Amino acid sequence: MTADFDIDPWAVLDDALGVDSAVVAEEQIGSLAFYGRCSTEDNQDPETSLGWQLGNATKFVGPLGGEVVAQYFDVGQSRSVPWERRDAGAQLLAALKDPRREWTGVVVGEGTRCWFGNQFSLIAPRFAAYGVDLWVPELGGKFDARNPSHKMLMSVLGGMSESERQHVQARVRSAMDAQVINEGRHQGGRAPYGYRVVDGGPHPNPRKAAEGFRLRVLEIDEPAADVVRRMFAEYLAGVGDRVIARGLNQDGIPCPSKARPEQNRHRPGDGWQGSTVRAILENPRYTGYAVFGRWTKHERLLNPDDVSAGYVVRFRKSDPGTVVRSRRQSHPEIVSVETFAQAQLLRRSRGAGGMRGIAKLERDRPTSKNIYLLKGLIRCEICGRKMQGAPIRKAVYYRCMARTLAPGSPALESHPKTVNLREDVVMPALNGWLSQVFDPANRDDTVAALVASQGGTHSTGREAVEKRLADAESRLRRHQAAIEAGVDPAAVVEAINTAQAEREAARAELQHLPKATVIEAAEVYARLDSMDDVARALNSRTPERITRVYQDLGVQLRYDNEEEAVVVTASPRVSNVCVRGGT
Repeated sequence: MTADFDIDPWAVLDDALGVDSAVVAEEQIGSLAFYGRCSTEDNQDPETSLGWQLGNATKFVGPLGGEVVAQYFDVGQSRSVPWERRDAGAQLLAALKDPRREWTGVVVGEGTRCWFGNQFSLIAPRFAAYGVDLWVPELGGKFDARNPSHKMLMSVLGGMSESERQHVQARVRSAMDAQVINEGRHQGGRAPYGYRVVDGGPHPNPRKAAEGFRLRVLEIDEPAADVVRRMFAEYLAGVGDRVIARGLNQDGIPCPSKARPEQNRHRPGDGWQGSTVRAILENPRYTGYAVFGRWTKHERLLNPDDVSAGYVVRFRKSDPGTVVRSRRQSHPEIVSVETFAQAQLLRRSRGAGGMRGIAKLERDRPTSKNIYLLKGLIRCEICGRKMQGAPIRKAVYYRCMARTLAPGSPALESHPKTVNLREDVVMPALNGWLSQVFDPANRDDTVAALVASQGGTHSTGREAVEKRLADAESRLRRHQAAIEAGVDPAAVVEAINTAQAEREAARAELQHLPKATVIEAAEVYARLDSMDDVARALNSRTPERITRVYQDLGVQLRYDNEEEAVVVTASPRVSNVCVRGGT
C-alpha cells in the first residue's frame, strides 16, 4: 500500500490511526438574545442606553453570523441587584428552561453594566447547564469556562463594575455636599411641611440652563408655618408628641399628606400622628439653613444565609459626622436656631430619663421581649391599618384600637372600641394552607393559578400617570385662560411653574414606563424552585426562619371583625401575581 505523503501527511497518519481529522470551519453563531441594563445611576435616558448597548452587541456578533432575535432590557435596576430580582433578567433566566426558545446564546453590549461583583460566577454555570453560550465584548468572543484567563477577566470586570459604582456615588455625594455647604442649594425631594418649592431662576450650570433647567428654592407657606411654630411652642411648654398631634386633629388642621396629597401619595392622609410631629420637631431645615445627608441608603443582605440573593436598600439615620449644613441661611426661617436647639436639648433630656412614657417621645423605643410572627402582616378590614401585636394573659394578640384613629375619620362610625385577633388561632390554618398550596405535589396547580390570576397583562401604573398628566394640562389651560381674562400673570406664575413641572414629570414617566408583560409559567417555576421547602420551614422552631418564609411568599392578612374571618393573600415575588385563599 502506498500513501501520498506529499499531499497531506497528517491525513495519512490520521487514517492509519483511525482518528477523525479536525475540520476548521468558520463559526456561525446563529440566533442570540440580547441583555442590557439602564438604572437611575446612569445619566442617560433608557431609550439612548438601549440603543448604544444593542448597537455594540450587534456590531460584535454581526461579522460572526450572529443575529439578535430577542431583547431583554432592565430599566431602573441597579447593577448590584442579582439577575433573579431584575425584571428582564429573571425573564431571561426563566426562558433558559424553555426548549422552544428561538435563541441559543446571549450577547451583552457591555459586561460591566450586566454583572457586578461575583454575579458572573453565579450566572455562567446556569447558562452552561442549558447549553447557552455567553458572548461578551470585553472577551472578544464567547466565554469559555475552561479558559482560566476568561474567568479571571470576568472576575476583574465584576470588580471594576463595583468600583465604578462606588466612585460615582462618592463623587455625586461630594458634589452635592459642596453645593449645600457653599451655596445652600435645595437638592430636590419633597419640601418640608411649612415650605413650598418655587422657581429660583436659571440653573447656574450653563449647559443645564441652555436646556431649560431651573433652580428650585424653598419659600414659606404661611398657614403651615404657623402650625410648625405652634408645635415648637407647645413642645417647649412640656407637651408631648402625641398630645400635640391630638390637639391638631381636634382643631381640624389637615396633616401634611392631606394638605398636599400630590407630594405624599404614600400616606393615607387620615390625620396627625405622633411620628409626624416628631419628624417636624427634629428637622433642622426649619432654622433656614440647608441641611443634607440626615438619612442615607444602606445595603443589607436580603438573606444572610444566601449571599447570592443580593442586597436590599434601606434608609437609616446618618452618623452626625456625615451630615452637612450650609454656611449661611439659604431660605427663610420658621423657627430660630435658639428655639430649635432648645427643643433638641429637651428631647435629649427626656429620652435619657427612665420613665417608659417619656422615652416614647424619642425615636428609639424599648425592645419588646415577645415574638410576633405576623408582625406587620395583618391589617384591620374596617380601617385598613396594620394591627399591633400585644401580649394579653400570656397569649399573643394583634389589636386595632379606635382611639388611635384621627378624629373625624369615616372608619370611626363602624369601628369597635378594640379589634382583637389571637395569633395561635390563625397560625395553624395559615401554615396548613401555605404548606398545601406550595407543596411540590401541587406545584402544577399553583403555577397555573398564578399565571391565570394575572388577568391578561400586568398593570404598569399607566392609568395613574395619564391621570396626573391630564390634571396638570387642565390646570395649565385654566391658568392661561385666567391670564387672557385679565388676571395679573405674576399672581399665577408659581401655579403655572408647578403645573408645568408636573406635566413634564408625567410625560417623562409615561415615556419610560415598562411595557405590560405577562409572566410565563417557566418563570413562575423558576421562582418557586428558588424557594426553600415551605412546609419544613413553617414547622421550624426558629421564628426568624418562619417570618422569612412569610416575607418570601409575600403573605398579607386582612381581618374582618364582623365576619370573624381572615383573608390571606400570598404573592411569591412574581411581579403583581398573587394566589388568594381564606382561613
